[in-house]
Amino acid sequence: MLLELSIQNFAIISKLRLSFQGGMTVLTGETGAGKSIIIDAMSLLTGGRGSADYIRQGASKATLEGLFEMPNNEELFALFEELGIEVEEGTLLVQRDMSMSGKNVCRINGRMINIANLRRVGEFLVDIHGQHEHQELMNAERHLGMLDEFGGRVLAKVKAKYQVAYQDYLSVDSKVRKRQRNEKEFAQRIDMLQFQRDEITNAELLAGEEEALLEERNKLANYQKIVNALSDSYSALSSDGEDCLDHVGAAMNELSVIEDLDSEYKQISENVTNAYYLLQEVVSDLSRQIDSLELDENRLNEVEARLELIRGLKRKYGESVEAILAYYEEITKELADADFLEGKSGELEKVLKQKKELAWKNGLELRKMRHELSATLEEKILKELKELYMDKAQFEVRFMENEPYHLSPDGLEDVEFYITSNPGEPLKPLVKVASGGEMSRVMLALKTIFSKTQGITSIVFDEVDTGVSGRVAQAIADKIYQISENSQVLCITHLPQVAARADYQYFIEKQVKNGRTETSVRVLNPKERVQEIARMLAGTEITKLAVEHAKELLNLAKK
Repeated sequence: MLLELSIQNFAIISKLRLSFQGGMTVLTGETGAGKSIIIDAMSLLTGGRGSADYIRQGASKATLEGLFEMPNNEELFALFEELGIEVEEGTLLVQRDMSMSGKNVCRINGRMINIANLRRVGEFLVDIHGQHEHQELMNAERHLGMLDEFGGRVLAKVKAKYQVAYQDYLSVDSKVRKRQRNEKEFAQRIDMLQFQRDEITNAELLAGEEEALLEERNKLANYQKIVNALSDSYSALSSDGEDCLDHVGAAMNELSVIEDLDSEYKQISENVTNAYYLLQEVVSDLSRQIDSLELDENRLNEVEARLELIRGLKRKYGESVEAILAYYEEITKELADADFLEGKSGELEKVLKQKKELAWKNGLELRKMRHELSATLEEKILKELKELYMDKAQFEVRFMENEPYHLSPDGLEDVEFYITSNPGEPLKPLVKVASGGEMSRVMLALKTIFSKTQGITSIVFDEVDTGVSGRVAQAIADKIYQISENSQVLCITHLPQVAARADYQYFIEKQVKNGRTETSVRVLNPKERVQEIARMLAGTEITKLAVEHAKELLNLAKK
């Protein structure tokens, strides 16, 4: 449910903040006062398409904010978890800023999201139906979706099961078609991949191998330098005659005599002692290294050749040994798939047939459920139309099956609504025969039915009562009120019958302040409602009779 709406620098609205309640709220006022602008703002706030044209003249950006009561909907909770949106205290703060540069910044509870995700969330919050929304009914391609919408979550699961099977079928079918279309190109690629795989396989690469070879090559290439350094170091420490270690040992012995006389002497003595034993270990290590040295010129050639092989493979397949091995895994998988396609084409055709039959089986299950639902929908639509003074109408959901085994993304058939409002006349496509007033009533009948199952928290009607009057207008008013028993309803109307039926009435007017046009909105008290409904009845001049009639409409609505 929409609790609060804030609009800044949007069209002819400089600043506006509205609070809403549950039930049915109507927005009335003169034509052009800005009623539809408020609906446009709600549409943009829930992911509608916007443009810089909406920004008020002289402003750098338009800001829209909506505070919603969090719907109790598992799918919406799952969506919030996916988007990382936290919900606190059961409310949602939706914000959208539009700048002159065309940039949009959208947030939900402070979390920045893109327009596409704002639209996904908005589908759970607000359902807007304008005076031109009958175009959905006028598009026969949308009728199947409306039938599925009536089926709710139960049908949605069956449809999802079919669509998974359909996509599996398309995936295998695509492989078969690709192989058939590009058989020569396919064979050439397979040959190339096999050569690449064999070349990498024969190289027997190991992760980290290049680094180890580079280190080994450096040692082999600098053999003489290493020999000289080790030998000279060993000689300096342990040569015949003047032995460096003997001198250090003598110093160690001399210092040990006086180390107890002073703490500093003791420290010096310990340092010399440590140095003596450390140098002994160094001499031992140098000796061992010298003994192990052996120049293997063949090994140096082997290392160089191996490094050159790796460099050649890197030029072809990756920047490192690890990258080459990753590419090897990739082409090995592709070749495995290719073996499946090339070597087992008969088996692939068999798999394709199985996938197609499974999709068809699931499609038949979906088709059966749709036919059962269509009968229920027809019955409910006729009941609603009767209450809207179309009691002679006949309504039918007709199925147009696709060709045998012609699968489509939505199932095995298309749907179109047929209607006749005149007894004795044959049913014809709704899109061809329904008048504007009849289309309004059919749409309202559908919305009445769907509002009980959709779980949309707010439904907006923007002059959907256009083209009707008298008792039909009263019936439409009652039907909109009936919808408000399941969802919050906001309704823009020019019909006094609809306005009188509402729980709350807002008056929208346009004024000129400081040379600028401003739209303002205020809640009408009971006396003001009588005057406004009288204006809607009488027009410019409000007569005493119009006032009495307005009071009567309000009294009837209360009853």
